[in-house]
Amino acid sequence: MAKPYSTGHIGAVASNYTEMRLSGAVKEQLVSLLCEELARYVPEMEAATLQQDPERKTLDDPYRTRLNYNRTRELMIDEIDAVESVGSAAVQAGISHIEQHLSTIIKHAEVAAEKDRVATIKPRHLEIALSGMNITPEGEDESQEDVAQTEEFVISQGGGILTESSLLALAKTHAKMPVTKDAIGELLETYYMVVEQLEADIRSNAQFGGNPVHFIESISKMKTLMSLGWMRSMLSKAAENARERGYKRIDVEQIVHLDPFE
Repeated sequence: MAKPYSTGHIGAVASNYTEMRLSGAVKEQLVSLLCEELARYVPEMEAATLQQDPERKTLDDPYRTRLNYNRTRELMIDEIDAVESVGSAAVQAGISHIEQHLSTIIKHAEVAAEKDRVATIKPRHLEIALSGMNITPEGEDESQEDVAQTEEFVISQGGGILTESSLLALAKTHAKMPVTKDAIGELLETYYMVVEQLEADIRSNAQFGGNPVHFIESISKMKTLMSLGWMRSMLSKAAENARERGYKRIDVEQIVHLDPFE
């Protein structure tokens, strides 16, 4: 039998998510809770892995196609200077970061393609996306302000700042279940995409004398976004989706399957 996590290790990991101290009893309970969740999750993952490939002998992540681990590690090794090697935790963090970056680029390019009313993302759409993200192609002066880093952004709610932590608090109220950090990131990125689309609709209608009814609807939707009504609705729908599938938390899967324009 494998040894469970140590309370010290769980305390160190938990310190990433709170500035409060955890009592010894709480750490012990967390160890049990996390081991129970892993025991529930692994058989589910195993069944899904075999459903995709009945001959497979290694447990895989059947819900997501990830960047290649070894190739990412080699690329990271090429970039280190003051340390001697790259640990597996660093590789996993690197993969998550690069996939997040890719997701943001694709979403911005997708919006540009939709504005052109085409179903294919083309080089010009990618250029528009990179320009909007202040990313210059390799070989040019590099100035990067990656909007994927959405830990906080300004939203018209008394001029406040919506952060990951405040959105997690919002989730507790409206979803009434835990939400993963990846799901929060996906939700914020989707928010940006919807805002950009609505801004384009409003600008187009204002400039070219479009249907006034459509213009008013777009303004109304923008107000809903700014007042966090859209966030509340998405969280409630994601929670309902998760409960229907017997999940105890909202993950990326529940966010990406929602229609953000509904």
